[in-house]
Amino acid sequence: MTTLTREQIVAIDKARIWHPYTPMRPYIDEVDPVVVDRAEGMYLYDVNGARLIDGNASWWVNIVGHNHPRLVEALERQARRLLHCSLAGMVHEPAVRLAEKLLPKCGASFSRLFFSDDGSTAVEVAIRMAHQFWRNVGRPEKRRFVTLEGAFHGETIGAASVSGSPVFHEALGGLVFDRVLVPSPAACAGGLGGAGWQGPAFAEIERMLDERAGEIAAIIVEPLVQGAAGMLMYPAEQLARIVRAARERDVLVICDEVFVGYGRTGTFLAEHAAGVEADLVCLAKGFSGGAMPMAATLANARVFEAFCGGPEVTLWYGHSFTGNPLGCAVALETLAVIEEERLLERQPPIAAALARGLEAVSRHPWVRDPRRTGLIGAFTLAAPGAGGAQGADYLAEPGWRLYAEARKRGALLRPLGNVVYTVLPLNAEISVVEELFGIIEESLRAAFG
Repeated sequence: MTTLTREQIVAIDKARIWHPYTPMRPYIDEVDPVVVDRAEGMYLYDVNGARLIDGNASWWVNIVGHNHPRLVEALERQARRLLHCSLAGMVHEPAVRLAEKLLPKCGASFSRLFFSDDGSTAVEVAIRMAHQFWRNVGRPEKRRFVTLEGAFHGETIGAASVSGSPVFHEALGGLVFDRVLVPSPAACAGGLGGAGWQGPAFAEIERMLDERAGEIAAIIVEPLVQGAAGMLMYPAEQLARIVRAARERDVLVICDEVFVGYGRTGTFLAEHAAGVEADLVCLAKGFSGGAMPMAATLANARVFEAFCGGPEVTLWYGHSFTGNPLGCAVALETLAVIEEERLLERQPPIAAALARGLEAVSRHPWVRDPRRTGLIGAFTLAAPGAGGAQGADYLAEPGWRLYAEARKRGALLRPLGNVVYTVLPLNAEISVVEELFGIIEESLRAAFG
C-alpha cells in the first residue's frame, strides 16, 4: 500500500471525516491537525517525526501508556486464534478468564458483569438494568433517575438523559428523558460551590431522596471526580454519604467509573476510597488499556437475581461485539500489567510529581483552583480579577490559547474550555511529567504573559 503524504491525509480528512466534539467549519477552514503516525509510552509521534507528550492519555484511555508491549502481544496472540464470535449462546476462554479475574478486584458484592463497547453503552445498560430491576420486582413506579449537577455519563440517548452538559446535549431536545438534577458536592473552590458547599449539597440530595424515593430507580454518580464538568473533585466522605443515603431509602446506586476506575484516583475503583460498593458499576476507557473499544457493567447479586426467570424478566439487550475475544484478551492483559508491575503501589511518587507541577504553575496569575485526585490534575484559567468559574465553560477561549502554545513546545493538552487538565498513565515516567509541566509553564507565559 502506498503511503500518503501528510498533505494528502489532511486533505482527505477535511473532505471526508466528521470529527467528534468539533465545530467542523472552523476545523476545515482553520485547523492544522496533528497527524499521528505512531505512539509509545506517554508520547505520540506525528508523520514528520515530531514528538508530543500526550497530556490527556488520548481521552483518558491509555491507563498503562501507549502501545504497551504486553498489550500488543496479547492482541497478536488472540488474533491468531480467534478474532470474533458472538457471546449469545456461546462463550470463549478470554471472556471467562476476564470475568473471573476482574470481579473480585471490584468488590465482594459483584456477582456478574455484562460486556459492551464503550463508556456510553456501559452506562446505557446500567440505566436499563436499574429501570427493569424495579419492574421485575413489582415496583414499576420507581423509574426516575437522579444525577448530579454538571454530570456527564455519555452520548447514547439514555446516557445523555442522565447527563447535565447543555453544550453536548441541548440539541437533543425532546429525545432525552427527564432526570432529577441535584447539587454536586464538588470540592474545588472554583467549582459548583466549593468546599463549604458540600454540606448544603448533601442536605439537598437527602431531602430530594426523602420526598421522591418512591419514584426513584437509581442515583448515578461519577465517584470523586466529575471529569467533563471541569475535573471537579469532591472527597470520598461525600460519596460515602450519598451511597448511604440512597441505601437507606432503597434507591439503587450506579457508579460511573468509566474515567476514574482502574487506579486513576489511587484505589482500583474510585468508590473503594469511600469504602462503598454500588449496585451497578460502569467500566470502560482504561478497561482495555486503550487498545480496543471495550466496556463492562458490573451488577451485584440483588440486581442480577431479579432477571433470573422467564422471557418476561430477561434483559433484552446486547451488542454484536459484546465480550469480543480481542477485547477480552487485551483487557485481561491490562489487569495483569497493573497487578504484576505493581502500578497502584508505584503511584505515590508519580502523584507527587503531578502535585509539584500543579504547585509550580499555580504561581501564574491566570491559574485558579489547582486541584488533584490521584493522577488527575487540573486548573482553571481566568484573567486576574475575574470572578470564580462554575465548572467548565466549553466555549471559553483561554484554554485553546494555552493548547496552541503547548503544541508548539511538544505537548498535547485538550482543554475543557477554560479548564486545563492532565491525566497520567499509571506507569508515567516522572521525568516526562516534569517535562510536561515545564512546557505548561512556558506556554502560560507565552499565552498570557
